[in-house]
Amino acid sequence: MVFRKIFSQGKKELDVIEDIRRQIKLLCSACETFRTALEKQDKELFWDVIDLEREGDSIRREVVSHIYEGAFLPYLRPDLCKFVEIVDEVLGLVKDAASLGLNMELPEQLKDDCTRVALLNFRMSEMLLFTYDAVVKGQDPREKMLAIRIYEKKIDDLKAAIFGEAYRIPIRDFWAGKRLSDMIKGLTMISDMIEDASDHLQIIHVSMR
Repeated sequence: MVFRKIFSQGKKELDVIEDIRRQIKLLCSACETFRTALEKQDKELFWDVIDLEREGDSIRREVVSHIYEGAFLPYLRPDLCKFVEIVDEVLGLVKDAASLGLNMELPEQLKDDCTRVALLNFRMSEMLLFTYDAVVKGQDPREKMLAIRIYEKKIDDLKAAIFGEAYRIPIRDFWAGKRLSDMIKGLTMISDMIEDASDHLQIIHVSMR
C-alpha cells in the first residue's frame, strides 16, 4: 500500500487506513439498506439505516482521534480528517432521509424515480470505496472518479423529473408537503456530497505523489 510505503507503519496509521475503509463500507450498507427500505416502505429497515449512521459516528471519532494522536505526517492530516468528515456528513444525509421515511408514505407517482436515485446513490458509494482502494494502492483513480460524476449527472436529471411530478401531486397540508420536499432534496443531495468526497480523495492522491 502506498500509505504504508510513504509513511511509518505504526499501528495508528494502519488503524486509520482500515477504519476509513470501514466507514465507506458502512456508507455503502446504509445506502443499500435505504434503497430497499424505500422500495418496500419498510419501517424496520429505515431504523437499521439510523443505527448504521450511529456506528459511522463512532468510526469517525476513532479515525480523528488516531490522526490527532500523530498518525501520518502533519501535512496530510487535515485532508484525511476532512475526507472522513465529508463521508460522515453523507451518512447523516442518509439517516435524515430514513428518519423522514419513518413518518411519511412516498407517493406512488414518485416511487420508481426516487428508488432509482437511491440505487444510484448506492452505486456511487460503491465507486467511492473502489476509488479509495485505488488511492491507497497508488493506482490512478481518475476513471472511477469519472464514473462518480456520471452517476451524479444522472441523479441531477432525475431530480428535475421528480420535482416536476411532485408539483402535480395533491398535498394534504403544509407539513406533508414539507416532508415530501425534504425527502426529495435530501435524497438528491447525497450524490453531491459523495462527489465532494471523491474530489477530496483526488486532493489526497495528488498530495501523496
